[in-house]
Amino acid sequence: MTEHPTSHEGRQPLAARQQERTRPRQQDATAAAAAAAIPSPAAAPGPGTGAAALADAQAATRREGDRLRFVGAATRRIARGIDLDEIVLGLCRASVPTFSDAILVYLRDPLPVGDERPVSPFVLRLRRSDRLRHTDEDAEAAPETERLRPLLTDPTADLMPAAELCEVRAGGALAEVLRGVRPVFGDSAAARAALPELLGAGRPVPTGHRAILAPLRGRRRVIGAAVFVRSTERPAFEASDLLVAAQLATHTALGIDKAVLYGREAYIADELQRTMLPDSLPQPTGVRLASRYLPAAETARVGGDWYDAIPLPGSRVALVVGDVMGHSMTSAAIMGQLRTTAQTLAQLDLPPQEVLHHLDEQAQRLGSDRMATCLYAVYDPVAHRITIANAGHPPPVLLHLGGRAEVLRVPPGAPIGVGGVDFEAVELDAPAGATLLLYTDGLVESRLRDVWTGIEQLRERLAATAQLTGDDHSPPLEALCDDVLDMLGPGDRDDGIAPSDVAYWYLEPEDAAPGRARRLARQALSRWGLEELSDEVELLVSEVVTNAVRYAERPVTLRLLRTDILRCEVGDDSPQLPRQRRARETDEGGRGLFLVNRLARRWGATRLSTGKVVWFEMATRSQ
Repeated sequence: MTEHPTSHEGRQPLAARQQERTRPRQQDATAAAAAAAIPSPAAAPGPGTGAAALADAQAATRREGDRLRFVGAATRRIARGIDLDEIVLGLCRASVPTFSDAILVYLRDPLPVGDERPVSPFVLRLRRSDRLRHTDEDAEAAPETERLRPLLTDPTADLMPAAELCEVRAGGALAEVLRGVRPVFGDSAAARAALPELLGAGRPVPTGHRAILAPLRGRRRVIGAAVFVRSTERPAFEASDLLVAAQLATHTALGIDKAVLYGREAYIADELQRTMLPDSLPQPTGVRLASRYLPAAETARVGGDWYDAIPLPGSRVALVVGDVMGHSMTSAAIMGQLRTTAQTLAQLDLPPQEVLHHLDEQAQRLGSDRMATCLYAVYDPVAHRITIANAGHPPPVLLHLGGRAEVLRVPPGAPIGVGGVDFEAVELDAPAGATLLLYTDGLVESRLRDVWTGIEQLRERLAATAQLTGDDHSPPLEALCDDVLDMLGPGDRDDGIAPSDVAYWYLEPEDAAPGRARRLARQALSRWGLEELSDEVELLVSEVVTNAVRYAERPVTLRLLRTDILRCEVGDDSPQLPRQRRARETDEGGRGLFLVNRLARRWGATRLSTGKVVWFEMATRSQ
C-alpha cells in the first residue's frame, strides 16, 4: 500500500472537510438573497434609492387618501339630491373638474318605476352634460386647431352635439357593456364599439385611458350610463379610477331609483288628495262661499289639507278646514277618512266641540301618530251668529264692512289625535255683510316668517283690500281669494328657494351632536360665501343644538336657509319650549338663549304636534 505524502497541517477530520465543501453553496445562496433584497447598480445607482422608494410609497398613500376623500365627498353630494335632476346635477358637479373634464349622463327614457316592466325599445336620452369651462383668455390663447377639436378629445368644446337619443340594440356592443355593469376604459375593445353607438356616428373615441364608460344600474336593472372624459392636459385615468367611477355610478343610480319612486308616490297622493276635495261648494240660502286650493312645491306638494261646506237644517251651514300632519300618500289617505267622518258627524247636527271630539277618537283609531289640526264652525244666517271649535288650527279672520279685519279669539285646543283633551266652542257675532276667512297654516307660515307674523300680514292684507270696495260693500269673494293668495311671494313656497340655498341634516341626540353641527354649519357658510358669519353662527348653532339634544329622544333636525337673510332652524321631538333666563355667575349653563337673544337678528320657538322648532335669523353682509 502506498501513501501519498501530506503535511500534518493538510490533514483535517472528515466532518471538517464536508463542511468546507458545503460552505461555497451557502455563500452563493446568501449572495443571491442579498441580490434580491438590494437593487442592482444598473437598475438604481446611487445611495438615495431607499429614500426615493419611500417617497414613492408616501405619494401613493397620499393619492389613495385623496381618492377616498373625493369619493366620500362626491357620494354625499349626490345623496343630498331629492329629485332626479338634483341627483344628476350632484354627479356632474362632483365629477367636474375634480375627477374629469367633462361628463355625459344618459338615462333610460322612460325610466321604469319600482317593479314596473320597462317599455321597449331600450332608449337612452342625454339627461345632462357638464364640462370644465376655461376663461375667454385661455380660449383666445389656444391655437385654432386646439379650439376646434371634437367633444371627446376636447371636453371644453360644446357638449350638446353628442346624440340626444340612443336606441340600445339587443346583443349590440353597448348592450353588452351595460349588461356587464362594471365601468370600462374608453380605449378598451368593448368601449370602442359601444361609445359610437351611444354618442352617435362620427364621434371619435379618445385615445388612451382618456374616457370611462360607466353603466348606471339601479336596484333591479340598468337605467342609464355615464361617460367621464379627461383632456390630454391632465393624467389619464388609472385602474383605480374605475373603482371611483363605479362608486359614483352606483350611488347615482340608487338615488335616481329612489327619486323616481318618490315622484310616483307624490303624483298618486296628489291625485288622491284632489279627488277627495270638493269639486264645488254648495250655495245655501243666506251665505256665499268661495275657495282656493294651492298645492305646495313639487318636492312637498302632497299633504293633508282639506276644506268643506256642509248644509245643515235651518239654513245653517257647517264650515270645515283641516290639515293632516305630513306630506305623503298616508297623509292624503287620512285626510280623506277624516273628511268623510266630519261629513257624517255634521249630518247628525252635533255641536262643533262634539264633532272635534269624535274626529279625535277616529284619528286615534287610525294610529297613534295620526294627527291633524281642524277648525269646525257653524254659521246661522238668521241669527247672524257663528259657533266655532278649534283643534290646534290657525284662528279665522273676520272682515267687517268698512274694512276692519279682526283675528277671532277662539280657544286654540289640542290637535286631533292627541287624545284625552276636551274641546271648547265659542259663539260669536257674525254681522250681515261680514266675511269669514278660514285657511291652513301654509298660507301664513313659511321659511321667511313664523305663523303669527303671517296672520298679522293676512289681517292687514284683508283690511287693505276691503277698503278699496267702500264702506257699504263686501269685497267680491273670488277676487278676495285671489288677492289673499298673492301674499305667497316667491320665497313663501317650497319651490321658491333653490335647493342650493338650503342645507338640511339629521343629528343623533348624543354628546357629539353640537360639534358636528358646528362643522356642518361652517361648511355650508363657506360654500355660500358667508364666512364672515361663521363664528357667530357656529356659537348659536352649538347652543341651540345642545339644548335640543338635552331633551330629545329622536334625531334632531338642523336646517340652514340662505335668502336675503340667514335662517337656522333646529327641531326636536320635545314639546317643551325653551325660555330665556339670566344665569348666575356660579352657574355652568343657562346662557344659551341669552347669547341667541344678543347675537341673532330675530329668534323664536314654535310648538309642533311632533315637538318644536327653535329658530334664529342673522343679517348677511349685504343688509
